[in-house]
Amino acid sequence: MAHNLDNIDKKILDELQRTGRLTNQELSDRIALSPSPCLRRVRALEKQGIITGYHAHVDQEKCGLPINVFVLVKLERPTEENMVKFEALIDQMDEVLECFLMTGSHDYLLRVVSESLKSYERFIRRELTRLPNIAAIESSFAFGQVKRQTRLPL
Repeated sequence: MAHNLDNIDKKILDELQRTGRLTNQELSDRIALSPSPCLRRVRALEKQGIITGYHAHVDQEKCGLPINVFVLVKLERPTEENMVKFEALIDQMDEVLECFLMTGSHDYLLRVVSESLKSYERFIRRELTRLPNIAAIESSFAFGQVKRQTRLPL
């Protein structure tokens, strides 16, 4: 469900996406709104589920996970029941950072991180291929990341 965001809401979201650790005073100064109504708006955006949380951006390589793999998965029978089961099992795999339901010849696109090719191979052999109802898995390795943006263009 789309929400009608006014310009002040968009400014609040833009600033919080840039720097999630802003104090309410800093945020209100940046968007030229007094602190009390600013805080009310932030709380309303949180309550509506538009702001879903706050997190730190962590350097993947410095944490020992330099490998990014994009994995296309095709299910043998993509029924609703099989999809729900697959998604619940994928949700439990820490290596899978993102999972998208897709159109086209594959059912899912996963973004998987790994410390090495060997550890990715273990993940494939011990976890992904053991899931029920898998028809095909295709892995593409990223050489590097050209752009990373988590800020939505509001």
